[in-house]
Amino acid sequence: MFSHQSTAAVWRWSNLLFMVCVGLAAGLAKPGFAVERPNIVIILVDDMGWSDIGCYGSEIPTPHLDSLAKNGLRFTQFHNTGRCSPTRASLITGHYPHQAGMGHLDGTFVPNHPGYQARIADSSVTMAEVLKEAGYFTAMTGKWHLGQDRGTPPWVRGFARSLNLAAGGVHFPNQTAWRKEAKLYLNGEEKATDDPLFGNDWYGSDLWTEWGLKFIDEALAEKKPFFLYLAHCAPHFPLMAPAADIAKFRGQYLVGWDKLREDRYRRQIEMGLIDPRWPLSPLAENTPPWEKVPQVERDRFDQIMAIYAAMIYAMDRSVGTLVDGLKQRGVFD
Repeated sequence: MFSHQSTAAVWRWSNLLFMVCVGLAAGLAKPGFAVERPNIVIILVDDMGWSDIGCYGSEIPTPHLDSLAKNGLRFTQFHNTGRCSPTRASLITGHYPHQAGMGHLDGTFVPNHPGYQARIADSSVTMAEVLKEAGYFTAMTGKWHLGQDRGTPPWVRGFARSLNLAAGGVHFPNQTAWRKEAKLYLNGEEKATDDPLFGNDWYGSDLWTEWGLKFIDEALAEKKPFFLYLAHCAPHFPLMAPAADIAKFRGQYLVGWDKLREDRYRRQIEMGLIDPRWPLSPLAENTPPWEKVPQVERDRFDQIMAIYAAMIYAMDRSVGTLVDGLKQRGVFD
């Protein structure tokens, strides 16, 4: 809605980066290899526009991600499939989606067509499988959506520990919208979302991080390098966030999408992310100028965007929790 590119759905690592990681892991597994094996953390968010975090020009405060970006790299050329399961399949295998058996969403099965198996293809090896063989403690938390119901859950495809949803769309334990019958799976064992094991008042972005750190503690106890794949459901539909976080943003979007998109565009130029010769893209044909939006609709759009911003804000806060946890354990560097 506010320069929100839904086609920027799930972030994907390139095949080259995957091959570098795999080559590194394979090399480090060789006897006598002197370099210490690095710990690896991949954080993935679902259906987020590339300009929705601060280090890419957003007005939504994301100080923890911004700090990582300041001390790392920001890609200005990056691609994904624009769909959930295909992008995840590419991320986790390094293959094109159809090679990996996930040409469309989890659940889209086409008989006798290898590109639409609705599961990770047996011919595709996952990052977790390679790293596990190289001596890593492998773990994932969050949304899977890679064919769990068709025989490829995380615990079968290389993850020694996992707390996951088979699909996604769940943000609270008592959620009634959309996936009200959803289950959590702890290391392959089905659990109700309101199981006391997880507490009675969790928010998804916090839960995935909390259990990610629990699994890291297991890795440290076993004196193994770790690979954590932390796959958020946020900020995917249904838009849901803690009430206190939503309140922080309520009213901020009444200025309208015309001004907000211009402000993001200006910041992106100042940050050196885009060439100033590139004009701001026009409004979509079905999007009127803000001045023509009725007042009652303005309030509705403000509420929607406040919830969306709160989801980004809460996700960033959970990144801060993860970073603090790594620092406290002496493994952040």
